[in-house]
Amino acid sequence: RQHLRYFSLAEQRVLIQAGARLLQQSGSDAIHAFRAGSFGFNKDTLIALKDNHIFVDSSYNATAFGIDSGVCPGITVVDTLHCEGVTEYPMTVFSDGTGSLRHAQLTACTFNELEGLLWQALESGRRSFVILSHNFELLNQAKTRPDAVVVDRLRKLCSFLDRNRDSFRTCGFKDQPPEPEQAQPFPLNSTLWRTGQRIVEQVYRRRYQ
Repeated sequence: RQHLRYFSLAEQRVLIQAGARLLQQSGSDAIHAFRAGSFGFNKDTLIALKDNHIFVDSSYNATAFGIDSGVCPGITVVDTLHCEGVTEYPMTVFSDGTGSLRHAQLTACTFNELEGLLWQALESGRRSFVILSHNFELLNQAKTRPDAVVVDRLRKLCSFLDRNRDSFRTCGFKDQPPEPEQAQPFPLNSTLWRTGQRIVEQVYRRRYQ
């Protein structure tokens, strides 16, 4: 079974407990937060996490399995909330210039998109902004050399956050979580112009990186 959501609550308890134990045996500190592989979670996952004393989750992705996870049925979760005794930090998603929902990710968004979304999130009072990134994303598709476009995005993002420390605070999940917003706002949105820039940049990446 590929995704955690395909297991029963009892099975998910066992799997999460085993995973946490293996990490601690390998030298990890206590586990504070969780994300299901491929975002393949459901509401039972949150119960299983609480039973294993893990109280922060970031598995909700409205572009993947989030909407039919059983968390807040009928509502698209885009900001932190409490569910089943766990604080959920959903993946930040936005409506791009074509009206499609997209999640914030270094390989899926240009820096200009991320910058605009961050300012929009701040101005609208969002409590969190969660960006997805994997370690291999800084390499080209063949994994033979750095992907200069994505490396440049990361550098620009870090520089932007450094310059704007008075507006944005980067933190880990071990930090005190913000008071969740139970009433969910609408997803953030980007412009058709920025979407067009991204398409051009992504074509360049795939052809030349």
